[in-house]
Parts: sequence; structure tokens; C-alpha cells
Amino acid sequence: MSDAKKPDAGDPKREVEEEQLADLAAFVLAGRPERVEDGVLMMAAPDFRTAVRDAREVLATLGRAEEPNAPPAELRAKLVESLSRRITRRALVVIDMINDHLKPGSLLEVPRAREVVPALKKRIDEARASGVPIVYVIDEHEADDPDLDAWGTHAVKGTSGTEVWEELAPQSGDRIVKKPSYSAFYESDLTSVLDEMKIDTLVLTGCLTEIGIMATATDAMQQGFAVEVPADSQAGSCVELEMAALGTMNVMAPFGPSRKKRLDRLARAAA
Repeated sequence: MSDAKKPDAGDPKREVEEEQLADLAAFVLAGRPERVEDGVLMMAAPDFRTAVRDAREVLATLGRAEEPNAPPAELRAKLVESLSRRITRRALVVIDMINDHLKPGSLLEVPRAREVVPALKKRIDEARASGVPIVYVIDEHEADDPDLDAWGTHAVKGTSGTEVWEELAPQSGDRIVKKPSYSAFYESDLTSVLDEMKIDTLVLTGCLTEIGIMATATDAMQQGFAVEVPADSQAGSCVELEMAALGTMNVMAPFGPSRKKRLDRLARAAA
């Protein structure tokens, strides 16, 4: 046996390590919905995220070493039903990527929005190539809109400020929806446009993450849409608010009854 000194049960360092290991095991084995775990991990320390990833890989390896067990008949029936109802038709939604948010020096400039233009342009090009519908949502106000009293004059109807940033400009076949407020669904025809295209899932991009995208995502999930927000194609006023908004949206899920109704309608339309 080695003569090296071994930590005993009263060693503070060992106790801390064991406590950390217990916290890690409790987190990994808690059985939370994946979206909840992902939301928590977005705000966790990098070391903890790495440890969770490693622990999951170990558990997956151990699981593959075991002989698979057939699920009970009732559970299998639920799984089959769930898979058979999974209709995924995405639309790429580009929110408020307009001159009055991207032009340097504009009143409501969002500097980070210019940083995501290359990634968003690539995503738009890929969507067009693969036949994914693209919907541009554009903030637009009447000149006497009281909302301008709070935010200052911006995105006034008929001005260049409401035009989509040139690199991301809509093309023939893309849909354009005008909105007067935070959510893309408020007093707009977005719901009818998406229903017409039989959309099930929204890929939300653009700005501002913590305002327009988050308000739109909340309304979308209440209507039964699934929502995805790619981190490389969204821009908030700062990284911290982006992370908080992305974490919150990741935890949320489509409202169950609305989701069921939407999927039922899509299934009937496809039949």
C-alpha cells in the first residue's frame, strides 16, 4: 500500500468534492423535462455544464450496455400516438431587422443586430433552398401613434426606417407581416398567414430578443406553436439580457390544449 497520505472522512476538501458530486448526480437524475434542464444550464457555470455533459455521456454508455426492455403496452401506445401526431412544418420568422434598428446612429439602434446578419443571412438562404417559408415581421407605426411618445419616433409608416436591412431583404414568395407592438401577433395577420401555410413550428430570429422575440414566442406558444430561437440569429440589447430571455423561452413549452388543437387541425388538413 502506498505511504501517501489519504484524505480521511473529516477532510474539508473531500467533503466539498463529495457534496459537489452529490449535487451533480441529483441534477442529472432528477428527471426534469429537457427544456427545463437546458434553461437552467444556460445560466450555470461552464464547469457545471461540462460536468453534466460528461455525466450524461457516462450514463448513456452504461445504458447501451444493458439489454433493452420492451415498454409496457400502455406506454408504447402513447409513444406511437405521440410520434404519429408529430407534424413538423417550420417557418423562419425574421423580426424587426429593419433600418431603424440596424442603421448606426438611429434612435433605437441595436448594434448587436448587425453582428448576427451573416448568420441570419445564411439561415435565410438555407431556408429558401429547402423550401422553408420565410415570414418577415416589420414594426410599423402611424405618425401619430402614442407609442412613439414612449420610444421616440421610429419605424414610421412610409419611411425608409421600416425597410428590411438590405442584406436580408425579402424576395418573391416571402411573406411580410406588419405589427404595431412588441408581439408579432398583436393586431397583425400573422396567425392567419401561418394557418394558411399550415405551420407547426416557428424559428424566431431578429431583434430585440428580450422584447419583440420574447413577446412573440410567448404568444406563439399560447397558440400551440412550437418555438425555436437559434442563438446565432438573434440580438438583444446586451448579452446578459439575451441569455436570460433565451433561458426563459427554452424552459417554456407550447400550451398543451392549444398544441393539441393545432396538431389535430394539421393532421386533418393532411389527410
